[in-house]
Amino acid sequence: MKAALWYGKNDVRVEEIAEPPVKAGSVKIKVKWCGICGSDLHEYLGGPIFIPVGQPHPLSKDVAPVVLGHEFSGEIVEVGEGVTKFNAGDRVIVEPIVACGKCAACREGKYNLCSSLGFHGLCGGGGGFAEYTVFPEEFVHKIPDDMTYEKAALVEPMAVALHSIRVGKFLTGNTALVLGSGPIGLATIECLKAAGAKLIIVLQRKSIRQEYAKRAGADVVLDPNEVNIVEEVKKLTGGIGVDVAFETTGSELGFNIGIESIKFEGTLVITSIWEKAVSFNPNILVFSEKNVVGTIAYRHEFPATIAQMSDGRVKADGYITKKISLDDIVKEGFGALTGPEKKMHVKIIVTPDKTLL
Repeated sequence: MKAALWYGKNDVRVEEIAEPPVKAGSVKIKVKWCGICGSDLHEYLGGPIFIPVGQPHPLSKDVAPVVLGHEFSGEIVEVGEGVTKFNAGDRVIVEPIVACGKCAACREGKYNLCSSLGFHGLCGGGGGFAEYTVFPEEFVHKIPDDMTYEKAALVEPMAVALHSIRVGKFLTGNTALVLGSGPIGLATIECLKAAGAKLIIVLQRKSIRQEYAKRAGADVVLDPNEVNIVEEVKKLTGGIGVDVAFETTGSELGFNIGIESIKFEGTLVITSIWEKAVSFNPNILVFSEKNVVGTIAYRHEFPATIAQMSDGRVKADGYITKKISLDDIVKEGFGALTGPEKKMHVKIIVTPDKTLL
């Protein structure tokens, strides 16, 4: 079968590999659509981050090259021995967590904090940029009949946003600043709107993404090249700052603006993955008892995300800006998202089945 494999920085190749056999407790999925994630781009431009190089991943036992892709939907074509929740023909998505199930975090049900955490499509063992993949039924979810495979491929990034809002202890009626309006930033805006935010301010430089942010539910969109973001945030919040800020850019600028824009005892939630360190003075936290908290992936959020997308509370309309074949993923996918047209796109989704295009 065809699959897209990560070999190294700026080195993704579409190759023929063996079709994976179904395993006990797992299901075999024929992939319909898979989104290119910001994490995939980080691995492409600055990796390895999650991808095991040199040393095999402790759970998958694999080492690069590995199949990419973790935001995917598909149809079950075969079930392994002992599987009770699914049948061939079921329409599903995968919650792509690879966790040990035995460490302290896993025993508390916080499997996204597993001491050996990996992600299907990053740590080995297969992925969504392939014709077929196999995954344990525990982390597979049925999708409603009225949800398209394309929209189902957006559940994973939406779940990231929902989890970040829960981690930030965001409450109905709170105010928020979202730093960046890429796919995760836009998902965060939508989830904040659904959560009853009083005011949603977005930092986004001038591009079509400003319009995307407004469409997702932003009340105010500010360009750091045109205004002092911190001053504007203070003006919009009676001089005190927002309750919670969400950093989705992975930039030091976003980090610093986020910390300075939250109120006393406010919270900065860091959702972004970072390619390099930042420098800041902790006194800004000490003098006003501000909080900085990280968030990774999701846990137990997929059912709620599916429900909110199914009933329209989270619309996710207009996210898909391009559909491409797996054969074209390097040029039309990674090339588009890292080149001059990158700001034009929200989500590029990929299919191994050209009949779907």
